[in-house]
Amino acid sequence: MHLRDGLQTHATVRQRYDHMVESGAVVRDAEQLRIAARLDKLIDTISAKRIAQKSSALGWLFGRKRETREPVKGLYIHGGVGRGKTMLMDMFFELLPVRRKRRAHFNDFMADVHDRIQRHRHARKNGSVKEDDPIAPVARALADEAWVLCFDEFTVTDIADAMILSRLFSALFDNGVVLVATSNVAPADLYRDGLNRQLFLPFISILQRHTEVLGLDSDRDYRLEKLNSLPVYVTPADAAADAALDTAWAAMTEDQPEKAVAIKIKGRTVDVPRAVERAARFSFAELCDAPLGARDYLAIAERFDTIFIDRVPVLDQTRRNPTKRFILLIDTLYDTHKRLVVSAEDRPDKLYAGRAGVTEAFEFDRTSSRLIEMQSRDWLEAWAERHNAGNGNGPEATPVEERAT
Repeated sequence: MHLRDGLQTHATVRQRYDHMVESGAVVRDAEQLRIAARLDKLIDTISAKRIAQKSSALGWLFGRKRETREPVKGLYIHGGVGRGKTMLMDMFFELLPVRRKRRAHFNDFMADVHDRIQRHRHARKNGSVKEDDPIAPVARALADEAWVLCFDEFTVTDIADAMILSRLFSALFDNGVVLVATSNVAPADLYRDGLNRQLFLPFISILQRHTEVLGLDSDRDYRLEKLNSLPVYVTPADAAADAALDTAWAAMTEDQPEKAVAIKIKGRTVDVPRAVERAARFSFAELCDAPLGARDYLAIAERFDTIFIDRVPVLDQTRRNPTKRFILLIDTLYDTHKRLVVSAEDRPDKLYAGRAGVTEAFEFDRTSSRLIEMQSRDWLEAWAERHNAGNGNGPEATPVEERAT
């Protein structure tokens, strides 16, 4: 606790950031410090409003009306991948002294919204509620549960989301909700080239009115620097290799919670047991012992930028089908220029131990060469350029399914 501007408050984002610098966890960055200062200012504004509301009976009785008349302007922070947006958001959310707050992935939040809308429609059909339009009651319920909403990696790819965002967030802001969001793109670039984008454009104006838009323009990709210090091909495939891939996975995903994802392809399903945004992790058995084909591997490559594969065994003619699938998988990831992190029983040139002269042995020479190239600095730097240029704004899978075309 400390005093600032005469008001006793909490530890600040800046203090937490300085501590991480002193401990060597991060490198001091002027752009990150600028964002930390704005987050601290917002914490002070929210805290002062909260205290003012509690200081009088009128605040309790008419709090919602006061929020509507005197809204708190939130923050929308955009910048490239690995610039520290998530780290700063985590600090802000942890230090914000508000009980009714919610931090969520935007897609999860919108899935919740659609579920609530559906329940309201059923309730209206059954006569248990009177309002025909579900947006207003859904927004009220969301605001009652959390009046500060934090979204990390805000992106809009789903037309069903895009079509209701203007009305939904107008209602949320009318109910006093404060939005803090990070994104890889500026508001004007959200849902770019999306279907019926003209119907989405009013949401951009609403977002810009209710948030201060800040660019985090650091030239350094700290997440990529951290990843580049980690191995991408670990052998042999033992407990130490498992630990190394766990470390790389934690760095890649920034310790965000994992979810299982199911990708729908032409009436079939490809299960992804571990996924965080644009990264997925599989065992060799899940990818190559399972009856998957070219279309399945392409769908995985289209959905994810980084693929982890645990415990690739040495292969031979006794495992012909898994060998053919592994060759096809690496070809697909190579052709689509994905980042690959692997633990394997042996080096790439020793991964096939079958008879010379058979088709798989000949094809595996190409696979070995590609596995070696995918470990190179040139490959990883090219991946980083493509990844940052794309801003991670590709199609998102839900925890339940994704429809691939």
